[in-house]
Amino acid sequence: MDLLTQSLILAAILFVFLAGGLWVAMALAAVGLVSITLGSSAPPGLIMATTVWGSTATWTLAALPLFVWMGEILFRTRLSEDMFAGLAPWMGRLPGRLVHVNILGCAVFAAVSGSSAATAATIGKMSIPELSRRGYDEKLILGSLAGSGTLGLLIPPSIILIVYGVSAEVSIVRLFIAGILPGLMLCGLFMAYTMAWSLLNPSRTPAFDIKMTIMEKIRASGRLIPVMALIVFVIASIYRGWATATEAAACGVAGALIISAVTGSLSWKSFIESLMGATRTSCMIIFIVAGASFLSVAMGFTGIPRSLTQFIQEMNLPPYALLAALTLLFAVLGCFLDGISVVVLTTAILLPMVEAAGIDLLWFGIYVVLVVEMSQITPPVGFNLFVIQGLTGRNIFWIAYAALPFFLLMIVAVALIVLFPEIATWLPGRLSDG
Repeated sequence: MDLLTQSLILAAILFVFLAGGLWVAMALAAVGLVSITLGSSAPPGLIMATTVWGSTATWTLAALPLFVWMGEILFRTRLSEDMFAGLAPWMGRLPGRLVHVNILGCAVFAAVSGSSAATAATIGKMSIPELSRRGYDEKLILGSLAGSGTLGLLIPPSIILIVYGVSAEVSIVRLFIAGILPGLMLCGLFMAYTMAWSLLNPSRTPAFDIKMTIMEKIRASGRLIPVMALIVFVIASIYRGWATATEAAACGVAGALIISAVTGSLSWKSFIESLMGATRTSCMIIFIVAGASFLSVAMGFTGIPRSLTQFIQEMNLPPYALLAALTLLFAVLGCFLDGISVVVLTTAILLPMVEAAGIDLLWFGIYVVLVVEMSQITPPVGFNLFVIQGLTGRNIFWIAYAALPFFLLMIVAVALIVLFPEIATWLPGRLSDG
């Protein structure tokens, strides 16, 4: 059987499995079994067993459940309330006023959670009723929340960066550091748009009604200090080389438990709920990683990745043309799969051709996350859209329309890191120099 026929059969099988509702991990593993059967006489069961064990029994991957648990613990504290109370008094002088609490609150919680959906849900529960009550424009409220919620994928510690680092064999520490400046840049773009919209629509921006002295503002922000200190410590310990990503994650869990205990949010019930929530999420992700790793090895037996890489090389596509094609591919896949599934599904096939094109895999990881962020707010399977629909009851396509300006800003962010790759590579370079 020729490679083109094999490729079409495997793609059709994967599409049928996913459309039929089969778990992503099982669909990937099933396609791997079929590809080995079609492409070689190797024993698929033995290959699956060794690949699944080898891909999951790694010290690097241990950081993932710990960071997820840290986010789950803080998710059950008063963090969202503290962020609104602490950030709102300082936003009165900015055009757009309290809408910036959506953006900055998501940026702060993103650094805690690492999950896009959890970020949007946690901040949205607090901000949507409060901002709606004060008379802010609904499209701007929901659009800013949908867009800013995606920061959970990029700002470290990011779950999807851990998954990419394991799949691509790139340092997770360097990926975390590389995500800082692009995350701040995207946050800045969102705030700039909100200010511009507010200046162009002054009649739709309510007056600022929070009257506080400087000391009252500082006291209100004081409740944010422990969480901010924990975030800074976790990232600084990685950047300064005091701890590996896994060790920093363990410290983050300990710090989250202490903060939860001090604020009175820690109980035996919340502890068990956070532990079980982290267990379910981590098992789902690792299960997908295992299935994708087996598919990666199985695809090697078919020769499809090698032939595809050779085909791309013979086309002599310039890097910009290749990246434009990949952006379209990721955007389409993101309409049907969650971000982690997109990354693990495509990494095995795309990385050889990306390396052949001379693209830095560290930079490519940040690029992939930015593009996958876009897919979080595109129908029909934009996870942030589902979260906000659950909070508001609004039609998912109406929410997608409200988020459209922020989707376009993400395209601008992708263009900026393509034109100026130093945005993603400068900080990791400083880490290496140090």
